Amino acid sequence: MSLKRPLLALALSLACVAPAIAAPLPAPKGGDGGVRPQDDFYAFVNGGWEKKTQIPGDKTSYGAFSLLAEQSRKDVRALLEQASKHPADADARLIGDYYASLMDLKAIDRAGLRPLQGELARITSLNDLGDVAEELGEIELAGSSGPVAAYVMPDEKQPLVNAVYWSQSGLGMPDRDYYLKPGKKAEALRKAYEGYLTQLNALAGVPDAAAEARATVQFETALAKVQWSRTEERDPVKTYNPVARADWGRTYPGFPWARFAAGVGMPDKLGAVVGQPSYFKAFTALAARTPLSTWKAYLRSRLLTNFAGDLGPAWRKAHFEFADKQLYGLTDMPPAWRTAVSDTSEMLDEGVGKVYVKQHFTPAAKAEVLSIVHNLIGVYRQHLQTLAWMTPETRKQALDKLAQLRVKVGYPDHWRGYPGLVIKRGDAIGNELRANVFEFQRDMAEAGGPVDRSRWSMSPQTVNAYYNPLGNEIVFPAAILKPPFFDPRRDEAYNYGAIGAVIGHEMSHAYDDEGRHYDGTGKLRDWWQPADAKAFNARAARLVAQYDTYEPIPGEHVNGQLTLGENIADLTGVTMALQAYHRSLDGKPESTVDGYTGDQRFFIGFAEVWRSKTRPAFAHLLLVSDPHSPDLDRVDGVVTNVDGFYDAFGLKPGDKLYKKPADRVHVW
Repeated sequence: MSLKRPLLALALSLACVAPAIAAPLPAPKGGDGGVRPQDDFYAFVNGGWEKKTQIPGDKTSYGAFSLLAEQSRKDVRALLEQASKHPADADARLIGDYYASLMDLKAIDRAGLRPLQGELARITSLNDLGDVAEELGEIELAGSSGPVAAYVMPDEKQPLVNAVYWSQSGLGMPDRDYYLKPGKKAEALRKAYEGYLTQLNALAGVPDAAAEARATVQFETALAKVQWSRTEERDPVKTYNPVARADWGRTYPGFPWARFAAGVGMPDKLGAVVGQPSYFKAFTALAARTPLSTWKAYLRSRLLTNFAGDLGPAWRKAHFEFADKQLYGLTDMPPAWRTAVSDTSEMLDEGVGKVYVKQHFTPAAKAEVLSIVHNLIGVYRQHLQTLAWMTPETRKQALDKLAQLRVKVGYPDHWRGYPGLVIKRGDAIGNELRANVFEFQRDMAEAGGPVDRSRWSMSPQTVNAYYNPLGNEIVFPAAILKPPFFDPRRDEAYNYGAIGAVIGHEMSHAYDDEGRHYDGTGKLRDWWQPADAKAFNARAARLVAQYDTYEPIPGEHVNGQLTLGENIADLTGVTMALQAYHRSLDGKPESTVDGYTGDQRFFIGFAEVWRSKTRPAFAHLLLVSDPHSPDLDRVDGVVTNVDGFYDAFGLKPGDKLYKKPADRVHVW
């Protein structure tokens, strides 16, 4: 994935062409023997597993990613249980106490709404729009977010200096589509959301609970109408709009921005980078005409929905029935330990990570992964040097960016710790509030100052990876460097198809439709010659058109423009990883294992990591909001364009995955 906060070609002529396949190829373990790889490669590799696998009731999806993530959670649970009983040091005691407070459901139930009374009283006491503006800043510190989200990250035009960013936010449902989409299904979900807010208001003893819920939904719908789509938000040039503090009132008049800045604790005289100018202009007008009573109803709903899972059995049930069941499609409530592990791992990510890597990551694994990374860098370099459609001026810049690429594997070199953070057993909500304030204030204190490029945006125990364009870096946490993504017991062909394609994916984000706008230092600037930009956009448009045709849910298509960056990275990552595998052979002939050639094992390894099943409700949410395509399309949508796949499996005209050479999309 490409990481930028609210903050993963043409094949080189190195492959050996495999002979056409005369006899049907047996499906790998977990595959469907009744499907030909030339017709549906995803099903050939994963279809048997899909047929016999049921998604557990407490999960939204199930597959390679979720199974490894579940193993990571179990590993973290074991170390948290240990830390909660016999802490070896202050760091272990901190994470152990936090986890223990979340597992103490009796204390949570006894406390009920009491830990939030101060926050609720502050909302009740608001007198005017200035008070509202400051409160919108205060809830940022508490871990919620109103119509304006504030956060700190490197300035995109000065990537070594931290800036404050303001972005659209504040919806209670996952995306503006949930408020605006017509149809009975969408209307029923909006009605259910209003009912959920009514329940929370009633549990909190709010008078006119239904009326306040209705006012909140109407206000959020007004926000949704003026928000940018997720596709529009992917444009890094249009979303970079710095506004000096002195110009806030002139550029976005009618809102007390100074009070908001005071609420979030912005350093004096510092301006902000605004993400969506038209939204901010519409928001200021909406804010001015919104009655104070509606503001209070809305702010209460943001607070209550944020903490509903930690307020007692009635609150947990209401949260499950709407958020988990209707939005995500779960049938069973997740066990308390899983929620506690996830929350602790999120709120005290480095504290947990520091203990995790001591027990679950080895220097040998890091060294082997780094060798794959450096091999891939060599392939990318050779490819850029010979890319036919790129002019010398742009090629020089592209190679310079590759030369400056930074690689992070496993865990951070430095742990920041949590000096001064107070964690108390028996005070789950108080702990979350204090941890949120601690982290937010620490970030805000760095605004205007130098960027610490040793920082990570994911914890070591996270099963994922990312490319950060502002640091021009690829990052691979320890938890993803395990089977099926990386398995030292399996051969190079498989590992290059699995973790190699993931590494290639993240490297490719440096040159996707977003990443290409940043140079080797991480600066947002146009380093492309017009002819090269035109050639790139033409190739990318063909990929958009391809993915627009996919219909994973009847009547609902993949958004090829929203998913373009990830689709480019998938395609380029596989193409480059295959060449890197050939390069790793160093002239040695590829071996046949279990009846499969090396190239066939490469593609099987690639397809296996995207093995998954997803609940319909969650699949709909992903189609609306996720920049990644569905897992099936991440396999078949890619291999149909990769020349090496045709060679490995002997594709010919008439096969369902076959495309004429001229129709195959090669962005890089």
